[in-house]
Amino acid sequence: MLSRVPALLFALLVASNAWAQEIVSLSTRPGVTQSYFLARVPENSQAVVLLFPGSGGLIRLRRESGQIKFSQNNFLVRTRGEYVKRGVIAAIVDAPSDQQSGWGMTDEFRLGNNHATDIASVVADLRKRFTGVPLFLIGTSRGTISAASLAARFKDTITGVALTATMFRQTGRRSQEPGPGLSGFDLATIEIPLLLVHHISDQCSLTPYGDAARLSEKYPLISVFGGSPPQSGPCEALSQHGFLGKEPETVEQIVNWMLKKPHRDEVK
Repeated sequence: MLSRVPALLFALLVASNAWAQEIVSLSTRPGVTQSYFLARVPENSQAVVLLFPGSGGLIRLRRESGQIKFSQNNFLVRTRGEYVKRGVIAAIVDAPSDQQSGWGMTDEFRLGNNHATDIASVVADLRKRFTGVPLFLIGTSRGTISAASLAARFKDTITGVALTATMFRQTGRRSQEPGPGLSGFDLATIEIPLLLVHHISDQCSLTPYGDAARLSEKYPLISVFGGSPPQSGPCEALSQHGFLGKEPETVEQIVNWMLKKPHRDEVK
């Protein structure tokens, strides 16, 4: 009996390492690496989501004193555990190594070929790790620019895409980081299933709920109500723009849509 103990401990160590969270860094373009954070993998995984945070997409993935560190406030970053507990593998994209200074990724970069090249490598890596599992893109705020443009390009390798707090409007020249958003993007170029998720009280002028509501005849829309009082500006993550206080309920309906389960059109 005692001789079996080391073997058992070894098996437990292997199992724990297999499910551990990690930073994955891939060489994607000459001199450029693209990193993503792989959250703890659930047992009996039913899907993979590749998450694109807002703003410049810069979460500064790193290791400090042996621990993984990154910015936590963004809606998709702070809800990664909600996906995991529902059987979904969550992978969070950081800005690539050549977009790590200043703001991070511009709107033009998110819409461009270099971003597509970087994320194609990430998608291929996830497909290799998790064979036979449907893979979805989810973006929030400026991250919807990435999710939408990549969904149009990757129609043969992606199962579906969800856009949350969609960046419908362009930002003006006087803003911190001007850009077109999705103002000139044709959602009809996305040939895979598309879900819109929006808070009805989103006060950000660049992501008005009315723009999402007008598209609800073409695409399914999950409208979110209520939540907690804002703790940030209207275009930042700790507000209705980031579904503050309604995170678990919102993620649950997104996952239900992904897994083709009945989902509610309203989260109250």
